[in-house]
Amino acid sequence: MLDLAAYLPILVIVLGVVVAVAVIRLVIRLTWKVAEPNEALIISGLTRGTLERDGMDFKIVTGKGALVVPGLQTVRTLSLTLNETELQVNCVTSQGIQVVVEGVVIYKIGDAPAFIANAARRFLGQQPKMESQVYNVFEGHLRSIIGSMTMEEIIRERDKLASLVRSASGIEMEKLGLVVDSLQIKDLQDPTGYIQNLAKPHIAQVKMEARIAEATRNREASEKEAEAAAQIADAQSLSAIKQSAAQANAETARANAAQAGPLAEATARQQVVVQETEVAKLEADREEQKLQTSIRKPADAKAYALRTEAEAQKSADISAAEARARRTELEAQANARRVEVEAQASASAAAAMAGATKVTGEAEAAATRARGDAAASAIKAKSLAEADGIKARAEALGTNQEAVISQQLAENMPAIVAAAAEPFAHVDQLTVLNGGEGLNSMVGGILSQVGSFLPSITGALKNGKVQPTRPKAPDAK
Repeated sequence: MLDLAAYLPILVIVLGVVVAVAVIRLVIRLTWKVAEPNEALIISGLTRGTLERDGMDFKIVTGKGALVVPGLQTVRTLSLTLNETELQVNCVTSQGIQVVVEGVVIYKIGDAPAFIANAARRFLGQQPKMESQVYNVFEGHLRSIIGSMTMEEIIRERDKLASLVRSASGIEMEKLGLVVDSLQIKDLQDPTGYIQNLAKPHIAQVKMEARIAEATRNREASEKEAEAAAQIADAQSLSAIKQSAAQANAETARANAAQAGPLAEATARQQVVVQETEVAKLEADREEQKLQTSIRKPADAKAYALRTEAEAQKSADISAAEARARRTELEAQANARRVEVEAQASASAAAAMAGATKVTGEAEAAATRARGDAAASAIKAKSLAEADGIKARAEALGTNQEAVISQQLAENMPAIVAAAAEPFAHVDQLTVLNGGEGLNSMVGGILSQVGSFLPSITGALKNGKVQPTRPKAPDAK
């Protein structure tokens, strides 16, 4: 167990120090007073005044601390905060118009020691009474100043009114230890309606201007709204057009996409058909070449050979028919001549043998009869020859009409020209002008007349209307 006796003095000393510190702190707390920033300490009793020259026997402490001896000195606080007093004063203007002024006064105790001393003497412990004192001071000054002003001045110059009131009440407020921070005239009440009547012309003017301005603004607003509506309509129209164009493009793209497959298939089929057509065309060309080589050219050659043979046969038949006709004609002429010679010989013989006159007539008759028979035989033979010739010409006309007609015209051309020139045979004397040219012109005219008759003669020959000229039978002597 520890020996406490050795530590007892130390404990006593420590305990004494603690007690002394506590006592000192308690004494300081009881005797040292500190003023707040918004208050002043008023110390009275055993002390020396702050302002001895003014007979002030108390001490004023602001913003710091002071030692106060309990029992010998008393300390009290005086608030330095702002105070506010509402004003509502019935006044009469210089025009005799009653008006109620409403305002507010904001004031406080001044910071200077003189103001604090004046306020401490009047309001220490009675600060609520400051409001009524301030109200009475400002009420009197307001009535005095407003009584010297007109209603129009009061309305238009409120700042001037407030300044005059503050100036007039400044001395009194200083005696009370107060300072006015602000004085505001809040409202003017006019029981008589003067202010309202005074304002009516201006109100009417303002209302008129307001209506005009409102109408102008409404018109401008309407115009702006119309412009905005037009712009909106234009924008909507452009938007609709763009949407329609975009939709049309989209529809076109979808249609193209939808048709891409069938179109590609159709294109492929078209190419296939084109290729097949080309192949078919080549095959057709090949078949045509085959036909040209194997059938058409041989057929053309065969037809050409047949035509050539037919033409050659036709020429041969015409030549043969003409030859037969000529031969028949010559034979008939020869037979007729022979018969005539034989008849003449017979007649001569008969005449020679007739020696007597008696038989002369009989001989002549016999000769005449013999000549007649010979002539008849000759005519018969010539007729038969002409008939054969006509038949041959008819056959030739059936095969080659133009050649036969040309031959007949060539054979009969001398007779035709002679017939055309027959009128000149009865001319005793012919005078030709222009020499050889005149003769050539005359001969050319004759030939041209003959040429003008050739078409009609050719047509008649084709129709068979021209009959061949039969030779006249010789006169029997």
